[in-house]
Amino acid sequence: MIEIAPSILSADFARLAEALSLAERGGAGAVHVDVMDGHFVPNLTIGPPVIRSLREATGLPLDCHLMIERPASWVAAYADAGADRITVHAEAEPHLQRAIQAIRDRGLRAGVAVNPATSLDVVDEVLPELDQVLVMSVNPGFSGQAFWEPAVDKVARLAERIRDRGLAVAIQVDGGVGPATIGRLVAAGATRFVAGNAVYGQEDPVAALRALVERAEGASR
Repeated sequence: MIEIAPSILSADFARLAEALSLAERGGAGAVHVDVMDGHFVPNLTIGPPVIRSLREATGLPLDCHLMIERPASWVAAYADAGADRITVHAEAEPHLQRAIQAIRDRGLRAGVAVNPATSLDVVDEVLPELDQVLVMSVNPGFSGQAFWEPAVDKVARLAERIRDRGLAVAIQVDGGVGPATIGRLVAAGATRFVAGNAVYGQEDPVAALRALVERAEGASR
């Protein structure tokens, strides 16, 4: 099932409630929340208090992407704040399975993200424990970056591994997702997409989001 998750990082932070309403009206399947600590990535964004406010303002699932060091130590805080899914970076957590278990112990969906230069091998041992693998198609830290073309092949290789093992693990893609890239990513095997500027950077975010959903669903048929 196709899911588009608009990234709240690209919205107007003075009008977050309105941004959530736009996502709902446009057919979003979730809201993507980019959490950055200024250490793992060179940017600083939001923490649990904002997640709590978002939770009160929308019924959409909150898909929290922790681009932070030692993310396992923050799982409880984000779970308590209202996250529905938590994705941690393989590069940031030396005890990856422990972090995944901590997420699942709180009753949340667990994901692992891999940067462009990171091999898919890092998720092989924990793949059966995951709800999703997030393939980064840009280097994390800033919105609006150009799409990294080798991500299409990386998604295809990951999809093959998941099929070969008979697993029900979704592939999510984050970075440069838009009308020019989403069809190829769907064809490669991705079903979940993070869209920032492709939604909130457009004159009519609702129409832009609906068009992305339609394009992705058309490519999946």
